[in-house]
Amino acid sequence: MPSLADLIHPVSPDRFRNEIEGRVPLHIPAEGAAAEARRGLLDWDTFNGLLNQSSIWTHSTLKLVHSGQPLDPETYCSEVQSMSGPVFRPSPARVQVMAAMGATIVANDVGALTPALRDICATLRHAWAASVAANIYCSFKGVQGFGPHYDTHDVFAVQTEGEKVWRLYRNREPDPVDYPGEGEEVRRYLASACGPLMQEVRMRPGDVLYVPRGWYHDALAVDGPSLHVTLSITPLYGRILFRLLESAAMQDPAFRAWLPPASREGGKPLSDQLTDLGQRLARLAASPAFAQEIAMTQERLMGRGADYRLPERPALTTYAPTGLLPPAVRGPAAVAMEWALSQPRFALEDMIAQFDFVPETDMRAAIEAGVRAGALKPVQ
Repeated sequence: MPSLADLIHPVSPDRFRNEIEGRVPLHIPAEGAAAEARRGLLDWDTFNGLLNQSSIWTHSTLKLVHSGQPLDPETYCSEVQSMSGPVFRPSPARVQVMAAMGATIVANDVGALTPALRDICATLRHAWAASVAANIYCSFKGVQGFGPHYDTHDVFAVQTEGEKVWRLYRNREPDPVDYPGEGEEVRRYLASACGPLMQEVRMRPGDVLYVPRGWYHDALAVDGPSLHVTLSITPLYGRILFRLLESAAMQDPAFRAWLPPASREGGKPLSDQLTDLGQRLARLAASPAFAQEIAMTQERLMGRGADYRLPERPALTTYAPTGLLPPAVRGPAAVAMEWALSQPRFALEDMIAQFDFVPETDMRAAIEAGVRAGALKPVQ
């Protein structure tokens, strides 16, 4: 599944961006080859194969939910002996007993566990400059896993096996970034806050449902076992400015100066200083350099990623600074070059691996320019 267009076919990416994204839910019924690719994202054999790798699961990554309530890990986990000592892990036998009683199995953070999941997560990360998580939900006829709730991220739900009915409610939380918590009181609040039912969507294999963040919904398997994958998309939002601005602002001596007492001269010196600092912050936030900082932070969310190719080992290209100044480097590659020049010697491949939020071509170009200027020299 190499593209966003495949995930949402026959809806075009332009229509999705202009009419749907962040505005309303969208049900995309299975149709054609794209639907077959979506259905191939996960099947029962692949899911069982993942679960059978029992040593990768913990009570945090494999959860059970019944009738809206998470089950205590002690009901489905057991202590087992490992090479590093006793550990508490989900028991395949006990998990299946709970499933027989109707519990929904939730496998969290599975985006790196199969090639298909890795590919679609990488596609969405780059489409939204966001962090993307994939979870698997296995549920059974007539037993509800979760009651009405909303998410703090956008969701694409891909139905891969069986059928499930999703209920979309009228109400929506405005751009939520935090969840109210857990417990019976929270569940009662959500059930009352969701509002009247707006739409029911019956999801079949190959169907996709897009749910914007904050939209109240729940789901129920109706005719047998159901398997679906949720892809959760979380881009940066305004809160990141506070963290990045603090670091950038502290380079300006004005932000390191003491604030005068509010009682002095009726508060005028304090008011004047705060006005000046606010204007400096506004100029800083609007500067190209700060926009570049945001862009680098987005790149960190996406990462470059790499697959293991053992026993092959990469050839290392090693350099050492000479003490001469290199040509000026602009953009994110400047951060990587600053690190390189602080090392007695370094491998270009290590630099590329460490700074996976910087385009590799930019780093290679900066190194080549440094060598031509005599600021770097190759070493054996």
